[in-house]
Formats: sequence, C-alpha cells, structure tokens
Amino acid sequence: MDIELIREAVPILLKGLRVTATLTVLSVLIGFNLGLVLAIMRVSSNRFVSGFAKYYSMVFRGTPLLVQIFLFYYGLGQLSFVKNSEALWWIVSDGARCAVMALALNTAAYTSEILRGGLMSVPAGLVEAAQACGMSRALRFRRIEFPLAIRQALPAYGNELVLVVKGTSLASTITVLEVTGYAKRLMSQTYAVLEVFAIAGALYLVTNLVLITLVRLLERHLTRHQAR
Repeated sequence: MDIELIREAVPILLKGLRVTATLTVLSVLIGFNLGLVLAIMRVSSNRFVSGFAKYYSMVFRGTPLLVQIFLFYYGLGQLSFVKNSEALWWIVSDGARCAVMALALNTAAYTSEILRGGLMSVPAGLVEAAQACGMSRALRFRRIEFPLAIRQALPAYGNELVLVVKGTSLASTITVLEVTGYAKRLMSQTYAVLEVFAIAGALYLVTNLVLITLVRLLERHLTRHQAR
C-alpha cells in the first residue's frame, strides 16, 4: 500500500470518523430512551399500548434501514404538513439530522425487543417481594426490574451498538460526509478503491473493538458480585 496515499487518506477519514461518532452517540441516546419506553409499553397489560409497541417494532425491524433513511430524507419533505412545520422541516432539511432520526427510530425497535427480554427475565418472586414491602411501581422498576433487566440485556445490546456504528455508513447515501462518505470522495479522486476502503474498514473495526471492550467492562462491573 502506498505510504503517501495512507498519509493523505487517514487524516481525511478521521474527520469522517468524528461525524460517525456523533451520529452514533446521538442515535443511541435517543434510541435507547425510546426503546426503553417501548419495552415498558410492550409488557403492559393494556392491549392497545402493547399492540402499538409491537407493531412499531415489527415495522422498523421488518424494513431495511436504507429504505427508512430514504423515506425520511426524500419522502417526508414532500408532505405539506412537514413543510409548514418549522420543527419538522428543520429535521428533514438536513441529511445528518435525517440520518440521526432514522438510526434512532430503527435502533429503538431493536432495543425495545432486547430490553423486553431482559424485563421478562426478572424473577416474579422478586417483584412480588417488592410489592409486599410496599414499593411503588416506579420505585420497584428503578431499584429491581431495570437493574436486573439491563444486566441480562447488555450482551445483546452491545451487538446492537455495533450495528448502529456500521449503520451510520448508510448516511453517506444522503450526502452526509462520515467515514464512508469521505472514502467515496477519496476513491473518486485517487481511484485507489482497495486501499481507501481498506483504511475505512480498519477505522470501523477499531471503533467497534473499542466499543465492544467498553461494553464488556461495563458488563463485568454490573456482574462483579456474581461467582465466575
């Protein structure tokens, strides 16, 4: 591999990596909180509430992320009520904001299923004991159900975080210059397809390895009281 090409490509791709990290952090923050709400709705005894969360998850998990990104970026801007709303138009008028919205709503669907599995794994005896102690529903969720659920869900959620990082590469299709976007620009300038995308792939790999390591450290911290 040409050393000069590496010296030229790495700083440019690192600029894209900052955008990739920003897209990932914002999408995960929004998606996790929305996914938690959907998971609570999914285990609700109210059929309407549970059904809404179920079909939301079905729609976003059953359609490709790229299609969702295109619908948000190219489709929503054609609706009159979106054009007439300053807040909605502010979101859909920018590729990066559309990418964050699509990624957040998509990861929220997967997160809700992961957290639902964690919530359903909480032993019923612990919940009944908390009720017998007079704990309110909110206090019981905060002190017992959520901590136990997140321990069970963390390994699967770590995989979802990796998928979000890789999903940010699709933002390049709507003019967002992240790692893949800059890689495409460099490819058109240098025609070094293999070298440029090999460097881009290495950046994604390193990013995901760091992310997986952080998730494992957090998992070890949460389960430090358990026998190994």
